[in-house]
Amino acid sequence: MPLRDDLTAATKTSMLARDADRTSTLRMISAKLKDTDIAARPKGIAAIPDDEIIAMLRSMIKSRRDAVTLYRQGKREELAAKEEAEIAVIEEFLSKTLIGDELNAAIADAIAETGATSPKDMGKVIAALKAKHGPALDMSVASGAVKAALG
Repeated sequence: MPLRDDLTAATKTSMLARDADRTSTLRMISAKLKDTDIAARPKGIAAIPDDEIIAMLRSMIKSRRDAVTLYRQGKREELAAKEEAEIAVIEEFLSKTLIGDELNAAIADAIAETGATSPKDMGKVIAALKAKHGPALDMSVASGAVKAALG
C-alpha cells in the first residue's frame, strides 16, 4: 500500500478513535504533503512519489528535533514533549532506518563498490548508498559516518 494511502487510513482511524493529538499530527502531515504536491506541479508531477514523501517526513522530524532542543534550552518541557509526540507519529510512516552496525556495513560495501579512498570520493559513496538504501537512510547521519570512514 502506498505511503499516501497509509496516511489517509491512519487519519480516518485516528478520527474514529477520537485521538485529537494524533489526528492533529496526521492532518499536519497531510497539509505538508499537499503543499509539496502543489510545489511539484510546475515540474509536471501530479503527486510526488513515496521516496519524496519519505524525504519530506524526515525533514519534518529534523525540524521537530531542533525545536525540542530549543524548547529544552528555554525550559519549556511541555512544548518539547508535544514535539516528541509528533515525532513518534511521523516516524510510524518511515521504514526502518539504517543505524549502527547496519549503517557501517552498508558504508563499507559502498566504499568497496566505488573504490573510494579519500574524503574526495565522498560523493560517489553517498550516491551508491542512496541507490541501494535510499529510503532507509538518514542522510545527516549517513554523511557523517561516510566522512568518518573515509577520513
